[in-house]
Parts: sequence; structure tokens; C-alpha cells
Amino acid sequence: MRIVHVVPSIDSEASGPSYSVGALNRAILDAGHASCLVATSTEADKDADGVRFFPRRSVAFRLGRSPEMRDWLRETVAAGGIDVVHNNSLWMMPNVYPSWAVAGSDVRLVVSPRGTFSPWALRRSRHLKFLFWHLLQKQALARTALFHATAESEYQDIRRQGFRQPVAILPNGVDMPELASEQVKEGARTLLFLGRIHPVKGLDMLLDAWARLEPGHADWRLKIVGPGEPAHVQAVREQAAALGLARVTFEGPLYGAAKTQAYQQADLFVLPTYSENFGMAVAEALAAGCPVVTTKGAPWAGLAAECAGWWVDIGSDPLEAALQDAMTRSPEDLAALGGRGRAWMQRDFSWDHIATRMVAAYRWVREGGAAPDWVRLD
Repeated sequence: MRIVHVVPSIDSEASGPSYSVGALNRAILDAGHASCLVATSTEADKDADGVRFFPRRSVAFRLGRSPEMRDWLRETVAAGGIDVVHNNSLWMMPNVYPSWAVAGSDVRLVVSPRGTFSPWALRRSRHLKFLFWHLLQKQALARTALFHATAESEYQDIRRQGFRQPVAILPNGVDMPELASEQVKEGARTLLFLGRIHPVKGLDMLLDAWARLEPGHADWRLKIVGPGEPAHVQAVREQAAALGLARVTFEGPLYGAAKTQAYQQADLFVLPTYSENFGMAVAEALAAGCPVVTTKGAPWAGLAAECAGWWVDIGSDPLEAALQDAMTRSPEDLAALGGRGRAWMQRDFSWDHIATRMVAAYRWVREGGAAPDWVRLD
């Protein structure tokens, strides 16, 4: 198969698709297919194996406008060199260009909304999205041959928007880090949040819950790690100060080995989110052997079934109850939960497994035949 993946950006501080789309592209390449990822960039990024960058122009900068990307996609499709264009995310010009490129051709358009159809996401900047939808995005999506959802909840989001095309339901994969050698964790036990400091992540709920938990758990500390818009980071810091929290620390973003080390040194990971289409940090924490507490805003019902953590209703009270349960458990009990989570990730979320299934969905939408089991036609 010959595939082009399109994503607005793969900058280190961009959201989840920066990692997941790139990892999928690499896994498909490793499986022997011709796969390329294209993205915009504001810097002099150099093309690498399987990745091509196009400049983002200053006019309509926030929309990711790139005439060079637009023209390259059109020319590549016209040359007959690809089978599938796979668009990732919505609401930017790079998410419209793929539809323009495949118009009038036999190249199939696959679209991964990547959480942009969730009710929470649609409420954000809704007036601008209303305009973009009616001017560009709705017509672009009409050419979609196959949608991709990372969870059942995102499948439902797609159907709520009125789209009846087939939907492949496949989670993101996750890299499996090497486990650190047995090490004694010194000092306070650590509850870790690692991700964007953004309103959707629910840190307001977490801090409210932590304010009630902190006095009874002198052996625990809360670490909040990640980048964010300065104004919101300041608002979260001010909430912590107003609540008089004594054992909360804020750290900047971590990447690569440093991020893996943070997961492995934590006793428990928390994602108190209002809405996620997947929740990449949950998979990363489990892959590192760290048990998880998250809300039903993230599609991780399997945490309970796999005995790897807690999946609770959205709100500070349910979050507090789950954290209370987790934080009263012994280090050995939490480590056992984390070990089961890691085994789950190895079994069901390896990138080669996900890539094999995604390529099968591409082949089906291109060539027809019986739909794969993970493609919903209803």
C-alpha cells in the first residue's frame, strides 16, 4: 500500500497526534509499505525518512495555511503514486487540503478526527468552528471514504455529526519502554499528572480533590508536569495557592527518556480529564508499569477489567474516592496493578499490531471485499 498521512503539526508541544500519527507512519513503513507523513512547520525542519515538512505561511497562520503542502498533495495524487490519503484532526487548512487533492481521483480519503468531534471540543471556539465548518470543513469531509476512531466513544461522536461512512475503530499504539532495573523509591510517594496544562485536562477537579486528600496522606506528593498556555498555567498555580496546598509541584514538559523515567518513578498516574478521544498519557503510563486513575471522559473502561487502575465518573468527588482507595494501598499492590497494565499494553496496543489492522482497513476501502472485524458499517 502507498499512504500519505497528513497532520497540521508534529512540533514537540503540539497535542497527541504529533506522537501517534508519526508512530503509526513509522510502524507502517516498518511493515514494508510506502508511507509518508506530511506536516507544516514554522522552523527550518529537515525532511527525514518518511516525514516531509512544508512551511506555514504568516497569512492565516493559526489555520496552518501552506500553499506548498496543498500543491504537493494535488501533484502527488495526480501522478498516481498513492492509494490512500489519511487526514488527522480537523479545523485547520492541512485538514482540508487532502479532500481537495483526492477530488476526481480514485485515491481514498481516510479521516481521523482525533477528538475534534467530542462535545467538549466542539464547544471550544464554537463560533469560529461554525464558520470554518460551513465554509470549508463540511464539504471536505463529504469525500471521506472511511473514518477512523480511536474508541467507541469517538465512533458515537462521528455518528452524531450525521456521517454514515464506515468507521474503523482502532486505538493508538504505544511504545514499550525497557523497564528500569529494580530501584528503591526514596522519599514521598508520587501521584503524577503528565500532559498539557489545559482546561480540558481537569486539573481544577484534581486540585479540589487533592486539597481534601493531602492532610490525610503525609507520605504522598502531587507532581504536575507539562507545558501549557501561560495564562492557564498561572490560573492553575493560583488555584493551588488559594487552596493552601503544601505538597504540589509544577514542572515543565518532559520528553523522551526523561518522560519515561517520570512515569516509572511515579507510584500512581492521574488523568482527571473532561474529554479525550484516546488519552495517550494513560497508555504511556501503563506501558511504563504505572497504574492509572482516570475519568470516564477518557475511553479507558478496560482499566477495571484488566485490574490496572480506576475509571470513574467526571467530578472531584469520584476522583477523590478513587485516589483515596489507590493511595491507601501498599507500594506492592500498586506495582502489581502497574504490571498488569503493562502486560495489557504489550498484548493489545503494540504499534505493529495497530499498523497491521490499519493497513487492512486501507486495503479494504481501496479494494473492497469483506470488511475487517474492526470496521463498523452501522
